[in-house]
Amino acid sequence: MAEARIAHARTSNVHWLTPRAFRLWVDVGLRGHDAYGVPSSGWRGRLESRNTAFAEFLFSSGVRLTEGGSLLTIEMPRLRLDAGGFYPGRLAREVTKSKRARTFYVAAPVVAAVEGYAESSRAAAVRRAQALGRYEHLPVRRVVTAVTGLRERVLHWRDQDNQLGRTPLASASVAERMTMYREGQEGLEPLWLWLNESGLPLRPASWENVFRAASQRCVDVLQDRMTEPPVCTPHMCRHSFALHMLVVLHYVVDRRMGLSAEERRDFRLLYGDVWRMVQDLLGHAQVETTREIYLAPVSDLRLRALLADPSPADPGFGAPSPDWVTGLLARIARESEGIVDLDEQLVRP
Repeated sequence: MAEARIAHARTSNVHWLTPRAFRLWVDVGLRGHDAYGVPSSGWRGRLESRNTAFAEFLFSSGVRLTEGGSLLTIEMPRLRLDAGGFYPGRLAREVTKSKRARTFYVAAPVVAAVEGYAESSRAAAVRRAQALGRYEHLPVRRVVTAVTGLRERVLHWRDQDNQLGRTPLASASVAERMTMYREGQEGLEPLWLWLNESGLPLRPASWENVFRAASQRCVDVLQDRMTEPPVCTPHMCRHSFALHMLVVLHYVVDRRMGLSAEERRDFRLLYGDVWRMVQDLLGHAQVETTREIYLAPVSDLRLRALLADPSPADPGFGAPSPDWVTGLLARIARESEGIVDLDEQLVRP
């Protein structure tokens, strides 16, 4: 029965998770919590920091699986004291579906989670691989000796036969990226961000199994407590990001900026409407894709009426409060098909 639910989820019209449903999926599926939010005694969380950081990265940034799964360590934004709530990063054109480079944005807590993974379980996997001499015996490897350029970064490398070469970062394929290493203090280590337990690059397609196992655990643990336990795929993170950004950007344009009807028309002419902004964040070639597929639940709703509720902003930021966004998405979930929110009995304080 549980296996049938997971298989059905891949082909049904469930494509969106509200933030609180996603958090429940992460806690139960990736952190090993039980139905009451308590870590299970038999949970083996060796890869917990990696898996949670990656899932949260996809949910926060909206990038595709291959785009996020093929990042190099030098492409991930780093925490800074003056950076604010979101950090920009750049996707190389070669790893995007459209073959066009684009900027992504990721929330500061997610950047911190990725750094935590890099400094803990990732570093431990690298040390184990170094101790075994695993990197020195790779049949194909390119040791990056320098990174030059500002707008167009170029990787200068030496291969296993001591041949020298250079590869523009923007045109490095997924396969090439998996062969890139650098000399660290303890020896060679991969430039590829997401590693398996052996300390080698984790292929992007392998994340599907991670998400599938986490969803199966959610079904097993929660099926007696809620009618529709959350399941998640990497692409559902992208759908959910789009829905969340549509709501927030509508708020920012309509409320925070305080534009009149005429000013709003001028804003759309200069910068495009909110749908176009979400389209750019997702990297879609056509805005119709954004409207008809990713945001189908709200494409026929009057967002302005939904956004007419009082919405106190977080002090000092002028952004909608998390509670207000959660409440609005819960309303949309009740009025639309395909969005999974929490059953009321599972809403946690």
